[in-house]
Order: sequence, then structure tokens, then C-alpha cells
Amino acid sequence: MAETWATLGVDLHLEPARSGGLRRGLTDALRDAVRTGRLAPGTRLPSSRTLAADLGIARNTVADAYADLVAEGWLTARQGSGTRVAARAVIPPAGAALHRGEPRRPAYNLIPGTPDVAAFPRAEWLKAARRALTAAPSDALDYGDPRGRPELRTALAGYLSRSRGVRADPDAIVVCAGFSHGLRILGTVLRARGVRTVAVESYGLDVHWQLLTDAGLTTCPLPYDELGTDTREPAPAGAVLLTPAHQFPTGVALHPDRRAAVVDWARRTGGLVLEDDYDGEFRYDRQPVGALQGLDPDHVVYLGTASKSLAPGLRLAWMVVPPALTAQVAAAKGGVDTCGVLDQLTLAEFLASGAYDRHVRSSRLRYRRRRDALVAELARRAPSVHATGIAAGLHVVLRLSPGTEQAALRAAAWHGLAVHGLHRYRHPESTAERRDALVVGYGTPPDHAWSGALDALCAALPE
Repeated sequence: MAETWATLGVDLHLEPARSGGLRRGLTDALRDAVRTGRLAPGTRLPSSRTLAADLGIARNTVADAYADLVAEGWLTARQGSGTRVAARAVIPPAGAALHRGEPRRPAYNLIPGTPDVAAFPRAEWLKAARRALTAAPSDALDYGDPRGRPELRTALAGYLSRSRGVRADPDAIVVCAGFSHGLRILGTVLRARGVRTVAVESYGLDVHWQLLTDAGLTTCPLPYDELGTDTREPAPAGAVLLTPAHQFPTGVALHPDRRAAVVDWARRTGGLVLEDDYDGEFRYDRQPVGALQGLDPDHVVYLGTASKSLAPGLRLAWMVVPPALTAQVAAAKGGVDTCGVLDQLTLAEFLASGAYDRHVRSSRLRYRRRRDALVAELARRAPSVHATGIAAGLHVVLRLSPGTEQAALRAAAWHGLAVHGLHRYRHPESTAERRDALVVGYGTPPDHAWSGALDALCAALPE
């Protein structure tokens, strides 16, 4: 038998034992490769004819080895689909060192939640910073109003009114250091108002649920069905946290009847709706969905952020607060402004000069091209995978066959992808139907890396 064994298209070298015969040596080597994760679940193996030619052995020997491993459950064989590694948990030996061909560190980040930071408008931002600093009064560098700089609050009030339908007065806007900071402040306010339970969506971010828990509040998931989140009766909650324009992560907009229902609930009970408008600027195949806050500014807290439109590292976000709560929210934030004044002044100038609008329009076109390329490649290379939530935002949900999510995640890791499964975002107490899917962010990779990321994604999906 040849000393050198073939490589199986995934940079995996087989080193069978020299004793025991060709069939047993090949069977043991393949079994070990699957057991240790060197052959990822779903990987398609060469045909028996091809592998036999590569190894210089009889085709029947390879066919018999494949048949043995199919019988043991390590491989699967289907007419027209070839022989593949079966979907099963991979448990590497304790203390085992990494071998060549094992899953490597991610080459592409497809985890949703961040934009392409390489596209941050550095030159325009620098120009705005210079203009803002030149025009800023000296007292702007003092401790300042806890609500934030008036220049930024004024610019935000105008922008949010015309672009998102928010009914905002500068005095009702509170600038914060990211959405999480705003939610932490609101958690303190809700607790002080006697709220004990906050209704949340069945699918969302556990870090947000944890922030509410840290504030002494309990979260309870709302029902979820084919129309999305059911907001018709969120009792016994005193507040509701929603992503109505583009539900995260499922990608659907809150149904009009349920938008009206949750506002009616808030008016009837005195409850509050916390509206997370995390990526409202990015829509492609639909008309923009206006902010829920526009229906009732007295019962909805609108939260927006520059993290998706510009960069999360800026740590700039804002809340449009009901007038009756403004003082309480400002007090909960602290006695002085805790957000960087220079960045606030720069963002105010960026908005007032029109540079922000130009950047958003440019980004929208770039992300749409990425989304279109993703949808086209899926149709060509993985037609059984259905993409949803594609009309807006920076991520898509790829629906999978029941029971295949974990296998798809392992295959993605094998191909160098960092990506999340839908189960990761499911509230632990949700009664919603479990669905297998991948949540794929297409905002993070820079333009030059998108084609490679897309190729790796399609290679990891079932054909």
C-alpha cells in the first residue's frame, strides 16, 4: 500500500494503521477523522471510484469501508447525494492537541449586530469634528447637562422627525453611551415606578434580558406566531421591550394591528413601550416603517443608536422620552453628562451638514448589493435553504430543515465562519415553536472579503 494517503478536498490527511489490511486501515482512519471533528458533519466524501484511484487500491475496498461506516452511523449515503459525514456531536479526546485539518479560527465574521466598520466615513467625520470644535463655546467642555449637548439633541430632533416619524422635542431627548446604557437607565426608572415585570419578544438578545434582570425586573416572553410578536395582551407586565420596525433576529415588521394593540394597552394601563429602533435606516424592498413612538409619545420610549449606521465604537445612542419621565430619566443617568462631548458635537455637525444622510444612503446601496448577492447565491447553490427577513436590516435568517441547526453550525465553523443559530436568541421561557435556522449578518465583512465569506457560507449549507 502507498505510504502517502490522499487528501480529501478539505486538507485532511489519512494515516491508517499498517496492520490489519487495507479495508480495516481505511475504515479506522475515516472513523477517527469523523470522531475527532477533522471531517465535519455534512462533509461530502469523494466517490469510491475517485478515492480508490487516489489511494491506488481497489474500488471495492473503499466501497466496503464506506458501507461499514454507514452501518455504524458515522456516514450517510443517499442516492444522488453521495456519501457524507453524519450529523452527530463531535467530542474530541480530552487534552487532544489541534491537528492539521481541524476547525480553524473564523476567517469571516457573519455574527449579526455590527456594520462594516471599515467603511466608517473617516474623512467626513474628521471634517465635521474640526468644524464642531472650532465653533464650540468653551463651556461645552464643562460637565454639562446630563441629557447631553443641546446641539446634538436639536439635530437629532430634526433628523428623527423627518426620517423616522418620531415626535421629538430636544428637551425630551437623552443622549446615552449605547443602547445597553439606555436600557440600564430605563431599568432603574421602571423599578422606581413600581414595575416588576417587562414583557419581551420570544426571540431577542439575552444581554438585554440580563440588563433588565440586573435592575431587579423579571422578563416574560410574548407569544409568537406567523404574524410575528403577539402584543395584544402583555399582562402582567408594566412595560414592553420591542423591535417593531425590524424584529431582531427574525426580521419581520410588527403587524399594524399589533402596533395599535400595544399602544392601546399602554394607554389603558399606564404601561410603557420601549422601542428599540436599532437599524431603522436600512430598508431595501419595502417602504420605511415609521417609529411606533409616533403613535403615542406619552407612552413610548424611542431608543436609537449610531452603532449600526456609523460604528459601535462611538458609543452614542439616544432616547426620546415621554415628557413626564424626562427629569426622572436624566436623574437616573447621573448629575452630569457622561458621554463624550467632542463626539456629541461632531455627530451634531455630521447630522446638520447632511453628511449623515449621504453616508446612510451610500451604506444602504452597499448593503443591498451584499444582500442581493447572498440571495442569488443561495438560489443557485443551496435552493433548499429559504432566506427570510431580507427586506431590511443587516442580517437574514436562513431557515433549515428541523433538527439540522447544530450540524449547520459545525459545518460553518469548519469552513471558517463565525455565525449564530436562531436557538441562541430564543427566550428560555418562550412557548413559541422551535425553528432551526442560521442568523447571518452581512454587515460586518469589508467589501473585499464579502465574496469569500459568501462562498464559505454556501459551502457550509446543505445543497
